[in-house]
Amino acid sequence: MAKIQMTTPLVEMDGDEMTRILWQMIKDELILPYVDLKSEYYDLGLKNRNETDDQVTVDSANATLKYGVAVKCATITPNQARMSEYDLKEMWKSPNGTIRAILDGTVFRAPILVKGIVPYVNNWTKPITIARHAYGDVYKNVEIKVPGKGKAELVFTAEDGTEIRETIHNFDGEGIIQGIHNTKKSISSFARACFNYAIDTKQDLWFSSKDTISKKYDHTFKDIFQEIFEAEFKEKFDELGIEYFYTLIDDAVARVIRSNGGFIWACKNYDGDVMSDMVATAYGDLSMMTSVLVSPSGVYEYEAAHGTVQRHYYKHLKGEETSTNSIATIFAWTGALRKRGELDGINDLVRFADTLEKACIKTVEDGKMTKSLSLISTCENPVILNSMDFIKAIRSTFDELY
Repeated sequence: MAKIQMTTPLVEMDGDEMTRILWQMIKDELILPYVDLKSEYYDLGLKNRNETDDQVTVDSANATLKYGVAVKCATITPNQARMSEYDLKEMWKSPNGTIRAILDGTVFRAPILVKGIVPYVNNWTKPITIARHAYGDVYKNVEIKVPGKGKAELVFTAEDGTEIRETIHNFDGEGIIQGIHNTKKSISSFARACFNYAIDTKQDLWFSSKDTISKKYDHTFKDIFQEIFEAEFKEKFDELGIEYFYTLIDDAVARVIRSNGGFIWACKNYDGDVMSDMVATAYGDLSMMTSVLVSPSGVYEYEAAHGTVQRHYYKHLKGEETSTNSIATIFAWTGALRKRGELDGINDLVRFADTLEKACIKTVEDGKMTKSLSLISTCENPVILNSMDFIKAIRSTFDELY
């Protein structure tokens, strides 16, 4: 069978640890035998980020703006332990945060539903999509360790030299300060992305924050969402019979737990980070969550929602067998290849991506799965496969379907 030909490259961002190992397995077994892959490759492994002073991350984001579609492997965001482990020059920022800031997009995350994996929340019969703002807040914070007594102030100096000044706290001893920010432009892009996604998928949209406590920061998010909805989207929502509403995040959490799913929940950056992990775990497993960053200009970056599976990587380095679920990473590839096919009018590439996703789901539903999935599956006597054999099983299922 002739390989599917691509016309425009997609941006390929390699990553770290066990997901980097899976990345190559997926390419070798599931992509390259069928697709004449055209990609512009960037190594976002922590070692290379350190060697390039993180310029490779910036370059990969700019390439994504150029080509319109990217696929990203999970990467390490270093902490103090990683500083020593990798002998880093500095504690580099989250590569996801850097990429999201450059693309100025919104991250949409949704669970991959499989028969036999029952959500922990029994009434969740439909997927819940988390729309996560992808700019600012704690991911662009500035922090200070306060050494002792003194006054901390928040100061804004305008171009004409005038100042706005507020006292944060009068310290009587050691402490810490964190400064976060956002922009009207980015919040507006976030709101429009959420409204457009709701219209495209014909789902209700919820937005939550804590405006009762954060009367300027969070309240600004609330106001911008409402203004844009009323001016640009209300008529279309009414036509489709879908709803937009705002509620406090603590109320939203309670509503979500009582719901049947089937809606989009828009969250600020940190809230979306936490809630997407909660939703993914409640639906079954973090490795069963899709994630796509959509920019206002129509740029797409697909990734897995989970981390680098550090524990399995250390087992792999010792030569021990691992049983790591690769489905979310496979879906990152299928998402990017499908979008590339849609944008370039390559129907065979779209069909390939659709079929590979069906093969992943069918493989699990047929009782072949990794250890983590077997622990949450209702399948009787599942066949537990190691990392590579699971990918090979998916290939076998794909060949039957394709």
